[in-house]
Amino acid sequence: MKTLGLTLGKFAPLHKGHQYMIETALQEVDELIVVIYETTVISIPLHIRANWIRRLYPQVRVIEAWDGPDGYSDDREHEIREEQYILGLLQGEQVTHFYSSEFYGGHMSIALGAADRRVDEARIKVPVSATMVRSDPYKYRKYVSDLVYRDLITKVVFVGAMSTGKSTITEALARRYQTTFASEYGREYWTEHQVDRRISLEAFDEIAVGHMKREEQALLEADRYLFVDTNAITTYMYALDYHGRAPELLTRLALENAQRYDLFFLCDDDIPYDDTWDRSGDQKRHVFHKQILADLQERRIPYITLRGTLEERMRKVDAVLAEFEPYSNYFGDPIGENRQCLP
Repeated sequence: MKTLGLTLGKFAPLHKGHQYMIETALQEVDELIVVIYETTVISIPLHIRANWIRRLYPQVRVIEAWDGPDGYSDDREHEIREEQYILGLLQGEQVTHFYSSEFYGGHMSIALGAADRRVDEARIKVPVSATMVRSDPYKYRKYVSDLVYRDLITKVVFVGAMSTGKSTITEALARRYQTTFASEYGREYWTEHQVDRRISLEAFDEIAVGHMKREEQALLEADRYLFVDTNAITTYMYALDYHGRAPELLTRLALENAQRYDLFFLCDDDIPYDDTWDRSGDQKRHVFHKQILADLQERRIPYITLRGTLEERMRKVDAVLAEFEPYSNYFGDPIGENRQCLP
Protein backbone atom coordinates (compact mmCIF):
# COMPACT_ATOMS: atom_id res chain seq x y z
CA MET A 1 0.00 0.00 0.00
CA LYS A 2 1.31 3.43 -0.97
CA THR A 3 1.92 5.73 1.97
CA LEU A 4 1.16 9.44 1.60
CA GLY A 5 2.35 11.97 4.15
CA LEU A 6 1.08 15.49 4.69
CA THR A 7 2.33 18.47 6.68
CA LEU A 8 1.25 22.08 6.71
CA GLY A 9 2.32 25.46 8.00
CA LYS A 10 3.38 29.00 7.20
CA PHE A 11 7.11 28.25 7.16
CA ALA A 12 7.66 31.88 8.03
CA PRO A 13 10.51 31.35 7.67
CA LEU A 14 11.51 27.76 6.96
CA HIS A 15 14.06 26.65 9.56
CA LYS A 16 16.00 23.50 10.46
CA GLY A 17 13.16 22.30 12.71
CA HIS A 18 10.79 22.32 9.73
CA GLN A 19 13.47 20.59 7.67
CA TYR A 20 13.95 17.91 10.30
CA MET A 21 10.22 17.20 10.17
CA ILE A 22 10.16 17.11 6.36
CA GLU A 23 13.22 14.86 6.20
CA THR A 24 11.74 12.52 8.81
CA ALA A 25 8.59 12.25 6.73
CA LEU A 26 10.53 11.56 3.54
CA GLN A 27 12.20 8.61 5.23
CA GLU A 28 8.87 7.13 6.32
CA VAL A 29 6.42 7.63 3.44
CA ASP A 30 6.40 7.06 -0.31
CA GLU A 31 5.19 10.57 -1.11
CA LEU A 32 4.93 13.80 0.85
CA ILE A 33 2.66 16.81 0.42
CA VAL A 34 3.50 20.14 2.05
CA VAL A 35 0.71 22.72 2.27
CA ILE A 36 2.00 26.23 2.87
CA TYR A 37 -0.30 29.05 3.96
CA GLU A 38 -0.41 32.69 3.04
CA THR A 39 0.28 34.83 6.13
CA THR A 40 0.91 38.36 7.31
CA VAL A 41 3.34 37.41 10.09
CA ILE A 42 6.22 37.78 7.64
CA SER A 43 6.61 40.03 4.61
CA ILE A 44 8.15 37.34 2.41
CA PRO A 45 5.52 36.30 -0.17
CA LEU A 46 3.99 32.85 -0.20
CA HIS A 47 5.49 31.75 -3.52
CA ILE A 48 9.02 32.56 -2.30
CA ARG A 49 8.49 30.53 0.87
CA ALA A 50 7.05 27.70 -1.20
CA ASN A 51 10.04 27.76 -3.53
CA TRP A 52 12.41 27.31 -0.58
CA ILE A 53 10.84 23.89 -0.05
CA ARG A 54 10.71 23.07 -3.76
CA ARG A 55 14.40 23.83 -4.20
CA LEU A 56 15.55 22.01 -1.06
CA TYR A 57 13.21 19.04 -1.55
CA PRO A 58 12.28 18.68 -5.24
CA GLN A 59 10.63 15.32 -4.52
CA VAL A 60 8.00 16.99 -2.32
CA ARG A 61 4.64 18.09 -3.72
CA VAL A 62 4.11 21.67 -2.54
CA ILE A 63 0.62 23.20 -2.49
CA GLU A 64 0.34 26.98 -2.08
CA ALA A 65 -2.71 27.73 0.08
CA TRP A 66 -3.52 31.30 -0.93
CA ASP A 67 -7.04 31.15 0.49
CA GLY A 68 -6.35 29.07 3.58
CA PRO A 69 -7.95 29.77 6.96
CA ASP A 70 -6.46 32.73 8.83
CA GLY A 71 -4.99 32.56 12.29
CA TYR A 72 -3.66 29.93 14.64
CA SER A 73 -6.06 28.62 17.27
CA ASP A 74 -7.27 25.56 19.16
CA ASP A 75 -10.82 26.89 18.97
CA ARG A 76 -12.96 24.07 17.59
CA GLU A 77 -14.62 26.28 14.97
CA HIS A 78 -11.21 27.20 13.59
CA GLU A 79 -10.14 23.55 13.65
CA ILE A 80 -13.19 22.55 11.62
CA ARG A 81 -12.52 25.26 9.04
CA GLU A 82 -8.95 24.07 8.65
CA GLU A 83 -9.96 20.42 8.41
CA GLN A 84 -12.54 21.18 5.73
CA TYR A 85 -10.08 23.32 3.82
CA ILE A 86 -7.38 20.63 3.76
CA LEU A 87 -9.85 17.90 2.81
CA GLY A 88 -11.00 20.12 -0.04
CA LEU A 89 -7.43 20.57 -1.28
CA LEU A 90 -6.82 16.82 -1.25
CA GLN A 91 -9.89 16.10 -3.40
CA GLY A 92 -10.28 12.58 -2.06
CA GLU A 93 -6.61 11.60 -1.82
CA GLN A 94 -6.05 9.42 1.23
CA VAL A 95 -3.32 10.65 3.54
CA THR A 96 -1.80 7.89 5.68
CA HIS A 97 0.49 9.99 7.90
CA PHE A 98 0.05 13.56 9.17
CA TYR A 99 3.28 15.23 10.29
CA SER A 100 3.52 18.14 12.71
CA SER A 101 5.29 19.38 15.80
CA GLU A 102 2.27 21.23 17.18
CA PHE A 103 -0.99 20.53 19.01
CA TYR A 104 -3.01 20.58 15.79
CA GLY A 105 -1.52 17.23 14.86
CA GLY A 106 -4.23 15.63 16.99
CA HIS A 107 -7.36 17.00 15.34
CA MET A 108 -5.92 17.05 11.81
CA SER A 109 -4.82 13.41 11.90
CA ILE A 110 -8.28 12.37 13.11
CA ALA A 111 -10.00 14.37 10.36
CA LEU A 112 -7.71 12.84 7.75
CA GLY A 113 -7.90 9.32 9.14
CA ALA A 114 -4.11 9.36 9.26
CA ALA A 115 -1.41 8.40 11.73
CA ASP A 116 -0.51 11.28 14.05
CA ARG A 117 3.25 11.74 13.60
CA ARG A 118 4.54 14.40 15.98
CA VAL A 119 8.18 15.19 15.24
CA ASP A 120 10.31 16.86 17.92
CA GLU A 121 7.27 18.50 19.52
CA ALA A 122 9.35 19.46 22.56
CA ARG A 123 11.99 21.15 20.32
CA ILE A 124 14.78 19.04 21.78
CA LYS A 125 16.59 18.02 18.62
CA VAL A 126 16.19 21.42 16.96
CA PRO A 127 15.57 24.06 19.65
CA VAL A 128 14.15 26.83 17.48
CA SER A 129 10.84 28.26 16.26
CA ALA A 130 9.85 30.55 13.40
CA THR A 131 8.99 33.24 15.94
CA MET A 132 12.55 33.12 17.30
CA VAL A 133 14.05 33.36 13.82
CA ARG A 134 11.81 36.29 12.87
CA SER A 135 12.85 38.12 16.03
CA ASP A 136 16.57 37.88 15.24
CA PRO A 137 17.64 35.93 12.13
CA TYR A 138 21.33 36.56 12.78
CA LYS A 139 21.18 35.19 16.34
CA TYR A 140 19.56 31.98 15.08
CA ARG A 141 21.57 31.84 11.86
CA LYS A 142 22.70 28.22 12.39
CA TYR A 143 19.08 27.08 12.29
CA VAL A 144 18.39 28.56 8.85
CA SER A 145 19.66 27.24 5.52
CA ASP A 146 21.69 29.51 3.24
CA LEU A 147 18.89 29.44 0.67
CA VAL A 148 16.42 30.88 3.17
CA TYR A 149 18.78 33.20 5.01
CA ARG A 150 19.67 35.22 1.91
CA ASP A 151 15.98 36.16 1.57
CA LEU A 152 15.89 37.43 5.16
CA ILE A 153 18.54 40.07 4.43
CA THR A 154 17.78 43.50 2.96
CA LYS A 155 20.22 44.05 0.10
CA VAL A 156 21.21 47.69 -0.39
CA VAL A 157 23.34 48.75 -3.36
CA PHE A 158 25.11 52.04 -4.01
CA VAL A 159 25.65 53.05 -7.64
CA GLY A 160 27.16 56.09 -9.27
CA ALA A 161 30.11 57.39 -11.23
CA MET A 162 33.72 57.14 -10.11
CA SER A 163 34.66 59.18 -7.02
CA THR A 164 31.12 59.72 -5.76
CA GLY A 165 31.60 58.17 -2.32
CA LYS A 166 30.18 54.68 -2.91
CA SER A 167 32.98 52.79 -1.18
CA THR A 168 33.12 55.21 1.74
CA ILE A 169 29.41 55.05 2.55
CA THR A 170 29.21 51.29 2.03
CA GLU A 171 31.92 50.61 4.60
CA ALA A 172 30.66 53.29 7.01
CA LEU A 173 27.13 51.87 7.01
CA ALA A 174 28.41 48.34 7.57
CA ARG A 175 30.22 49.58 10.65
CA ARG A 176 27.18 51.51 11.89
CA TYR A 177 24.83 48.52 11.48
CA GLN A 178 27.46 45.96 12.52
CA THR A 179 27.03 43.89 9.41
CA THR A 180 28.91 42.91 6.28
CA PHE A 181 29.52 44.78 3.04
CA ALA A 182 30.61 43.79 -0.46
CA SER A 183 33.38 46.00 -1.82
CA GLU A 184 33.76 46.77 -5.52
CA TYR A 185 35.46 43.81 -7.16
CA GLY A 186 35.89 45.57 -10.50
CA ARG A 187 38.30 48.19 -9.24
CA GLU A 188 40.57 45.52 -7.74
CA TYR A 189 40.38 43.45 -10.92
CA TRP A 190 41.16 46.45 -13.11
CA THR A 191 44.17 47.42 -10.99
CA GLU A 192 45.61 43.91 -11.26
CA HIS A 193 44.86 43.22 -14.93
CA GLN A 194 44.91 46.58 -16.74
CA VAL A 195 47.39 47.18 -19.55
CA ASP A 196 47.80 50.82 -20.47
CA ARG A 197 44.64 51.47 -18.42
CA ARG A 198 42.57 49.06 -20.54
CA ILE A 199 41.06 45.60 -20.05
CA SER A 200 39.48 43.23 -22.56
CA LEU A 201 35.77 42.96 -23.32
CA GLU A 202 35.67 39.43 -21.86
CA ALA A 203 37.17 40.72 -18.61
CA PHE A 204 33.92 42.49 -17.83
CA ASP A 205 32.14 39.14 -17.54
CA GLU A 206 34.78 38.02 -15.04
CA ILE A 207 34.27 41.21 -13.05
CA ALA A 208 30.49 40.76 -12.87
CA VAL A 209 30.73 37.10 -11.81
CA GLY A 210 33.50 37.81 -9.30
CA HIS A 211 31.55 40.67 -7.75
CA MET A 212 28.42 38.55 -7.35
CA LYS A 213 30.43 35.78 -5.67
CA ARG A 214 31.77 38.36 -3.24
CA GLU A 215 28.23 39.54 -2.56
CA GLU A 216 26.97 36.02 -1.90
CA GLN A 217 29.72 35.32 0.59
CA ALA A 218 29.04 38.56 2.46
CA LEU A 219 25.29 37.99 2.29
CA LEU A 220 25.44 34.73 4.22
CA GLU A 221 27.28 36.46 7.07
CA ALA A 222 25.16 39.63 7.12
CA ASP A 223 22.99 40.83 9.99
CA ARG A 224 19.72 42.34 8.72
CA TYR A 225 21.42 44.36 5.94
CA LEU A 226 24.03 43.84 3.26
CA PHE A 227 25.60 46.99 1.83
CA VAL A 228 27.00 46.64 -1.68
CA ASP A 229 29.43 48.91 -3.54
CA THR A 230 28.34 48.98 -7.22
CA ASN A 231 26.84 46.11 -9.21
CA ALA A 232 26.63 44.50 -12.64
CA ILE A 233 24.75 47.50 -14.05
CA THR A 234 27.73 49.75 -13.29
CA THR A 235 30.08 47.15 -14.78
CA TYR A 236 27.85 47.10 -17.88
CA MET A 237 28.15 50.88 -18.17
CA TYR A 238 31.95 50.66 -17.94
CA ALA A 239 31.98 48.03 -20.67
CA LEU A 240 30.03 50.37 -22.95
CA ASP A 241 32.44 53.17 -22.12
CA TYR A 242 35.51 51.03 -22.85
CA HIS A 243 34.33 49.02 -25.86
CA GLY A 244 31.04 50.50 -27.06
CA ARG A 245 29.29 47.23 -26.20
CA ALA A 246 28.96 44.69 -23.41
CA PRO A 247 29.44 40.89 -23.47
CA GLU A 248 26.35 38.68 -23.43
CA LEU A 249 26.68 37.34 -19.88
CA LEU A 250 27.21 40.78 -18.38
CA THR A 251 24.24 42.14 -20.30
CA ARG A 252 22.02 39.41 -18.85
CA LEU A 253 23.33 39.89 -15.31
CA ALA A 254 22.71 43.62 -15.56
CA LEU A 255 19.11 42.96 -16.60
CA GLU A 256 18.63 40.67 -13.60
CA ASN A 257 20.08 43.24 -11.21
CA ALA A 258 16.82 45.14 -10.92
CA GLN A 259 15.44 42.22 -8.88
CA ARG A 260 18.65 41.40 -7.03
CA TYR A 261 18.58 44.34 -4.61
CA ASP A 262 15.91 45.76 -2.32
CA LEU A 263 17.11 49.37 -2.44
CA PHE A 264 19.14 51.37 -4.94
CA PHE A 265 20.93 54.53 -3.81
CA LEU A 266 22.50 56.79 -6.42
CA CYS A 267 25.55 58.68 -5.12
CA ASP A 268 25.56 62.17 -6.62
CA ASP A 269 28.65 63.83 -8.11
CA ASP A 270 28.39 66.83 -5.81
CA ILE A 271 31.42 65.96 -3.65
CA PRO A 272 35.07 66.93 -4.42
CA TYR A 273 36.68 64.77 -7.07
CA ASP A 274 39.49 62.48 -5.91
CA ASP A 275 41.91 62.67 -8.83
CA THR A 276 43.79 59.37 -8.49
CA TRP A 277 45.92 57.78 -11.23
CA ASP A 278 43.25 55.25 -12.17
CA ARG A 279 40.54 57.83 -12.91
CA SER A 280 39.83 59.93 -15.97
CA GLY A 281 39.05 63.37 -14.62
CA ASP A 282 36.14 65.30 -13.13
CA GLN A 283 34.55 66.07 -16.49
CA LYS A 284 34.44 62.35 -17.25
CA ARG A 285 32.82 61.79 -13.83
CA HIS A 286 29.98 64.23 -14.61
CA VAL A 287 29.35 62.60 -17.99
CA PHE A 288 29.38 59.09 -16.53
CA HIS A 289 27.00 60.18 -13.76
CA LYS A 290 24.50 61.33 -16.40
CA GLN A 291 24.87 58.05 -18.26
CA ILE A 292 24.25 55.97 -15.13
CA LEU A 293 21.22 58.07 -14.27
CA ALA A 294 19.82 57.58 -17.77
CA ASP A 295 20.43 53.83 -17.59
CA LEU A 296 18.55 53.54 -14.28
CA GLN A 297 15.65 55.43 -15.79
CA GLU A 298 15.65 53.24 -18.90
CA ARG A 299 15.57 50.12 -16.73
CA ARG A 300 12.70 51.58 -14.64
CA ILE A 301 14.68 51.00 -11.44
CA PRO A 302 13.50 53.18 -8.51
CA TYR A 303 16.38 54.86 -6.73
CA ILE A 304 17.07 57.46 -4.06
CA THR A 305 19.72 60.10 -4.67
CA LEU A 306 22.30 60.79 -1.96
CA ARG A 307 23.87 64.24 -1.78
CA GLY A 308 26.00 66.20 0.65
CA THR A 309 28.47 65.08 3.27
CA LEU A 310 28.94 61.49 4.36
CA GLU A 311 26.86 62.08 7.50
CA GLU A 312 24.07 63.73 5.50
CA ARG A 313 24.00 60.79 3.14
CA MET A 314 24.06 58.27 5.97
CA ARG A 315 21.18 60.01 7.77
CA LYS A 316 19.13 59.70 4.61
CA VAL A 317 19.89 56.00 4.32
CA ASP A 318 19.05 55.55 8.02
CA ALA A 319 15.67 57.19 7.50
CA VAL A 320 14.84 54.97 4.52
CA LEU A 321 15.88 51.77 6.29
CA ALA A 322 13.81 52.71 9.34
CA GLU A 323 10.65 52.69 7.22
CA PHE A 324 11.49 50.07 4.61
CA GLU A 325 9.76 46.70 4.73
CA PRO A 326 11.19 44.07 2.35
CA TYR A 327 8.83 42.87 -0.38
CA SER A 328 6.40 45.71 0.42
CA ASN A 329 5.06 48.30 -2.00
CA TYR A 330 6.92 51.05 -0.12
CA PHE A 331 9.21 53.31 -2.02
CA GLY A 332 9.73 56.79 -0.78
CA ASP A 333 12.00 59.43 0.58
CA PRO A 334 11.23 60.09 4.26
CA ILE A 335 13.31 63.24 4.25
CA GLY A 336 10.95 64.71 1.72
CA GLU A 337 13.19 65.47 -1.24
CA ASN A 338 14.64 63.76 -4.29
CA ARG A 339 12.05 61.00 -4.35
CA GLN A 340 12.49 59.02 -7.55
CA CYS A 341 9.42 56.93 -8.36
CA LEU A 342 9.94 55.90 -11.93
CA PRO A 343 7.00 54.98 -14.17
